[in-house]
This record gives sequence, C-alpha cells and structure tokens, in this order.
Amino acid sequence: MRLLASTTAIVLLLTGCDDLPGRPDPAKRYQRPDEITDFGVLYAANCSACHGAAGRRGAARPLDDPIYLALVSRERVRDVVAHGVSGTAMPGFSRQVGGWLTDPQIEILAAGVFTAWRPPAEISAADLPPYDEAASLRAGFQPGDPARGGAVYGEFCARCHGDDGRGGPDGGSIVDPNFLALVSEQMLRNSITAGRPDLGMPDWRGASHTRPIPPQDIADLVAWLESMRRAPGESTAAGGMMPPAEPQ
Repeated sequence: MRLLASTTAIVLLLTGCDDLPGRPDPAKRYQRPDEITDFGVLYAANCSACHGAAGRRGAARPLDDPIYLALVSRERVRDVVAHGVSGTAMPGFSRQVGGWLTDPQIEILAAGVFTAWRPPAEISAADLPPYDEAASLRAGFQPGDPARGGAVYGEFCARCHGDDGRGGPDGGSIVDPNFLALVSEQMLRNSITAGRPDLGMPDWRGASHTRPIPPQDIADLVAWLESMRRAPGESTAAGGMMPPAEPQ
C-alpha cells in the first residue's frame, strides 16, 4: 500500500512539473530557423520588411492585391522567393543560392500568399492579359515595339505621368534612370496589368482612360519603357526624356 502511494506521489510530482513557475511554455520554446513552418512567422521574418506587414504598404509590390494574385501563378511566386529577381532588390531565399530557407519553407510561403490574400473569384486567368512576354508570344501577339509604345504611353499613361514621362499631377516619373535601374521588365509589365493599388495606380482596365489597354499595347508599352534604360553613368537627352536605345 505504501509502495502504491509513493509511486502515485512521484507520478503526480513529475506530471505537475509542467506547471512549475519559470518552466517554459512548450509553444514558446526555441525553434531552429529550419524548423519554422508557420506562414505568419516566415512571412514576418523574411517578407514583411519589403512587402508590408499585412502584404501592403511596404517598399515593394503589395501582395495583398487580388488582381496580381489572379495574374501570377503559385509556381512563379515560389520561383521568385527561391531565386530572387536578377538586377533588382529582390533576393533569393533558397539555400541553393545562398539564402537560408529550406525548400518546404519556400513552398509554405508561396502557398500562404494565396491563402492569406485570395484572388477575386470573378476574375480568371482567361480574362487577364498574358502574364509575361513568353505567354504573350504564345497567345499570338507580336514582340513589343518601342515606337508603337510611345503612342500607347500618350493614350493611357501621360494623363498621370506627364507628357514626357517625368511625372505629372497624379504619378511620378517612370523614365527616371534610378527607378528603371531598380525594376525588372516583368515588374513593369505587372504594374501595367495589375496596377499598384497602394500607390493609386489603376490596373489595365483603367480609371484614367476610356478603354482597357489591349495586350499588344501592353507589350509595346513595356518595350518603350525598356528602351528608356541607360547604363550607369550614361547621360539622358536634353529635357530629361531618354530616347530609345540603339539595337545591340
């Protein structure tokens, strides 16, 4: 009888240790970085500084943007998280490129973006312009033409960004060499198609023009903006409007 009582007391003592003062909560115990599988924790540590704590109001493109999420694929998001975007401030987080996230963690981030901020049900991929240049060509559109793009800019963009692209009453300069040095061709296309709701820029359907921008016009406009790029140290033309680069 004494043995049973002693055994019972020991068991109660050991199980009661979890409630001892100062004992850490199991949910708050330290996790190695590669053990973290919670989307919110991973996003806060790796993405929020640029894309905003709630997916918006950061320095980079908002992710809480239903049009953008309808436009981009989960595979593309995963690739950008893993490998970054060359020539821009977007780094790669995969260990294969010098980052610190595991492949499962990258998958959690890519999937979590679409879970946290869902694309609108009324917009399908079929309703959207092609995502990138390759998709545009597959759809039968022509490569972008900078000469045509200048006219497209005048119709759809000049009202906000000014006749010369250097800024207007409702939009900043889009030909500034510092801006163009920080963005990729795909980012320009994404901004035209999905807009930048955080900056008041409408999507391709537009609040500042009378008709949606046709897919071919988007390709031409992107080509026009690309032609404005300059190598570091290269001066711009008089008046600040940079002429198209000569073919290489």
